[in-house]
Amino acid sequence: MLAPRHLIFTALEGTLLNPHTGSFAGAEEALSELDRRRIPLVLLTSRTRAEIEPLRRKLQHGHPFITESGGGIFFPDGYFNLRIPGAERSGRYLRVALGRPYVEVTAALDDIAEETGVGVAGFHHMSPREIADNTGLRPRDSEHARDREFDELFFFTSADGQAIARFVAAASQRGFTARPGKTFWHFSSGCDAARAVRSLTQLFRDATRTKLRAVGIGSGKEDLSWLRAVDHAILLPGSDAESAGLDTSLLKSFTLGDTPGPAGWNTSILNIIN
Repeated sequence: MLAPRHLIFTALEGTLLNPHTGSFAGAEEALSELDRRRIPLVLLTSRTRAEIEPLRRKLQHGHPFITESGGGIFFPDGYFNLRIPGAERSGRYLRVALGRPYVEVTAALDDIAEETGVGVAGFHHMSPREIADNTGLRPRDSEHARDREFDELFFFTSADGQAIARFVAAASQRGFTARPGKTFWHFSSGCDAARAVRSLTQLFRDATRTKLRAVGIGSGKEDLSWLRAVDHAILLPGSDAESAGLDTSLLKSFTLGDTPGPAGWNTSILNIIN
C-alpha cells in the first residue's frame, strides 16, 4: 500500500461529535475509509486524556492525540520508528508535554488570585460531585474531567471587569495565560495547539519520508488558532453567531462545509481524500 498523502487533524466537540449527544454517528463512512487507506487521524481537544480514552476505544483509534488545548501530545507505544524529541513514558503512551505541570499551574492560579484580590474556583478546589453540579457531567465523567495534567478550568467567584483584567495581566507577567472558554476560564502555561500540530506534522513527515498534506477540520473560534498551522483547513458550520464572526484571513487555504457535526465531517473528509 502506498504511503498516505494526507494527515488529518480533527476537533471533537461540534465537529466529529454531535454537540448535543456526543455521538459520531454519521461519520462512519469517512472513518472507515481513513482506516482502510491508513490515513492518520489525530484527535485534538480541550479534554483530558482520561476524558477521551473512552471515545478512542469506541473509535478504535490507534493514532496520536493532543489533549488540553495543546498541553500534551500522546503517542501509542511503538507508533513511530524514530526518536520523538522530548518524549517521556506516561502510562501506556509516550508523552510530549508542552504545558507546564498541573501542580505548578494550580499553585500559580491560587497565588495570582490572592495577589490580585479576586475569588476563583478551579477544578482542583472541587470534588467530582461539585464538578458534576457545575457542568452537568455524570459523576464518572467528572472524575475524568478532574484528572488534569496541564490546563486548569476555573470561574471567578468574586470579581468585576477591572479585577478580572488585573488578574489576566498579572498572569501574563508570570508567563501564564488566562482566557475565557465556552463555560469556564482556562489557565495554563505553554499549552499551544498550533505548536502541537506543527510538531506532529513534522514527525509524520520525517517518519514517512513524504510531504504529507496536513488537513485540519474544526467548527468554532477556538479552532482557528491551530487551523492556521495546517496546509488546508475545513470549517464546518457552528452556531450562526459564531460562524459569522470567524476570521479566516490567516488560514493558508480553507473550505467551508455545508453541514454541521458528524454528517458534515463525513462529507468533507471524503471530499478531501478522494
